[in-house]
Amino acid sequence: MAEKNLVYRGKSKDVFNITEGPHAGKYLLVFKDEATGYMEKGKPVFDPGYDTVVGDIPGKGAIACRFATHFFKLLKEKGIPSHYIDTVSENEMIVEPADPLSMPVESPEFPGSAPLLNLEFTWRNNATGSFWRRYPFVKPCKNLNKVVEGWTKGDVDVLITMEALEETGAMSREEIDHSVGLVKNIAEIVSQEFQSKNLHVIDGKFELGRLKQGDGKIVIIDEISPDVLRVCRGYSPDKKGDCTGYEQCTLTNYSQGKRTIKNKNQVSGSDFVNIFL
Repeated sequence: MAEKNLVYRGKSKDVFNITEGPHAGKYLLVFKDEATGYMEKGKPVFDPGYDTVVGDIPGKGAIACRFATHFFKLLKEKGIPSHYIDTVSENEMIVEPADPLSMPVESPEFPGSAPLLNLEFTWRNNATGSFWRRYPFVKPCKNLNKVVEGWTKGDVDVLITMEALEETGAMSREEIDHSVGLVKNIAEIVSQEFQSKNLHVIDGKFELGRLKQGDGKIVIIDEISPDVLRVCRGYSPDKKGDCTGYEQCTLTNYSQGKRTIKNKNQVSGSDFVNIFL
């Protein structure tokens, strides 16, 4: 696809406008092998919970596309709309154009003003990652019942409350309630699908958008793949849903005022290759 048709270049995929053929006016998603994570002792550690690209995983784009295809088709079977149309190669997908949930800047005359480019919704089955780091009173892997949070995407993602979204005019209360319900519903479907493979989804993040055609309905867009999910083995819940094995499978540290947590049983991106073939 020609660079002149590039709509958006992201960490895990590029988006192109299709200008000719039967899908003219639609978007082409091209999934890439680049992966996010962090550096440890000079080596990349791949983790979808981080936002910095630290290297490539050969074949990751094809795996992500396969996963996204599987889940978008599953959602369609269950009557949940998305922007998905078709998969045309191992790492290319055609989708309906959609506008990410966003808001223009209200007072551009003030230095540093910037628009809300798009929102991302995280959902969490268990307390780990940034959630556990932000709330030091919560034990690792506590059951969170798919709690949903909104984040503004950018060079640094920023947590934004649902009340702030409503009061700033970024979203109406009806849109917020619909979006949170949609995220929880999809999260439950995704969690059950992994459970059928004896795997547990720790948390995930979804992007929602308004379809450009039709009534502008808010649907899930972007992808459902190893790039947006953290999955682990050995989940052993008690009656409350808290994982009882957290002392064996989590590594925590506190240094220079910062808390860190790692999940030893987390499934790596390369290990996703044989799931949902």
